[in-house]
Amino acid sequence: MSKKLRSDIKRGQVELMVIDPNQHMTYQPFLPEAAAGNISPRHGVVPLRQALKHCTIVTAGVTEIRHAERKLTIQPFTGPTREIEYDEVIIAPGSVSRPLPIPGLAEIAIGIKTMGEAIWLRNHVLQRFDIAATTDDPDVRRKALTFVTVGGGFAGAETLGELEDLTSTVVENYPEIDPSEIKWYLVEYADKIMPEVGPQMGAYAARQLTKRGVDIRLGTTLKSCEGGHVVLTDGEEFDSDTIIWTAGVMPNPLLKQTDLPIGPKGHLEANTRLQVATGVEAGTDQIGEVVEDAWGAGDSTQVPDTTDFPLPYCTPSAQHAVRQAAILADNVYRRHVGRELQPYKHKYIGSVAGLGLYKGVANTYGFKAKGLLAWLMHRGYHLSRVPGVGRKGRILADWIVGFFTKREMVQLGEIHAGREPFEAIAAGSDPVRAQKSAE
Repeated sequence: MSKKLRSDIKRGQVELMVIDPNQHMTYQPFLPEAAAGNISPRHGVVPLRQALKHCTIVTAGVTEIRHAERKLTIQPFTGPTREIEYDEVIIAPGSVSRPLPIPGLAEIAIGIKTMGEAIWLRNHVLQRFDIAATTDDPDVRRKALTFVTVGGGFAGAETLGELEDLTSTVVENYPEIDPSEIKWYLVEYADKIMPEVGPQMGAYAARQLTKRGVDIRLGTTLKSCEGGHVVLTDGEEFDSDTIIWTAGVMPNPLLKQTDLPIGPKGHLEANTRLQVATGVEAGTDQIGEVVEDAWGAGDSTQVPDTTDFPLPYCTPSAQHAVRQAAILADNVYRRHVGRELQPYKHKYIGSVAGLGLYKGVANTYGFKAKGLLAWLMHRGYHLSRVPGVGRKGRILADWIVGFFTKREMVQLGEIHAGREPFEAIAAGSDPVRAQKSAE
């Protein structure tokens, strides 16, 4: 949008303001690769000020939107809240992990929606090997080397595939640990995994993960995990230090703090022009009753799917979010210059997924691939979608270096408690003990 309105921005006729609590955009399909160490975490994010040079960037969280007054409230990192007036608003806060009221889940589980979670997860998984290698307690050892992923969709299967591949390599550097001691579980409520790639490729992915030693529990849910004691609905019980939660997403809670129309599942209601609107039937191209000067797109917006896809609304995926962003930007510009708005229509191109180094599945335009070819398709597609030539080059360099060198196994858990050692020294305490207690 800033490119289309560049001349008006330079003349001071238009101001585009981007408000986000982070100063970067995360390319979420690369989170599993970042967790496995295949790419640098810095290369999986895009700095907003660098990418949006013609926009005003405000690093703050939006706490309330009063569209009837054309005002919103933000909370900066420091200081009191403040109000910002606007003429038009585009709401695209994305989705967040959808936790369930499972005993122990909030205390022990970790999601995989942000780069911070990916870094924490990598450090945590690698640290389990040092714990297992230095303890004499078999229960502690068994708990440290047992890993659970809940949710068999894209996020769950890709994250498990990458991390299982990582642990199978890392264990070679620990003579104290037998590879058979490492246990990976994939818990999925449905009767199949990775429905996005179709039943045939999903079944292939399940077979390949099973061959790698992953215990896949279909038709099963997590009943509780208090204190790391995992109880599944199929009756299985065991202890685990690592529970990765990928069982669904939900709209950003920000939407509850607006006066805009919200659908039954908490999504912002919109038509196919990506205007916020009410009275739009699912799967149709109806305009509905438009809320003027309000737009929405991405995971938190309920946009009718007018194709033959079996679901009535567009799914919360990067494929839709990227395409909707382009149509939304074009429609805002069209509205600005008085042209007719265009509906969002898409052709389903399929899906690609990585399951570790040189492993993957793909189903694009009816062409099915697996193994190395699918893995190359997965990397090629996502590399093409990352914004910026420089960032593409950095990611490609990470992959090339990784191809010719051994996998990096350093964990930097101390970054999560960076000041504790200094504080301990200043207070006259043991910095090592302070750091370990913080971790």
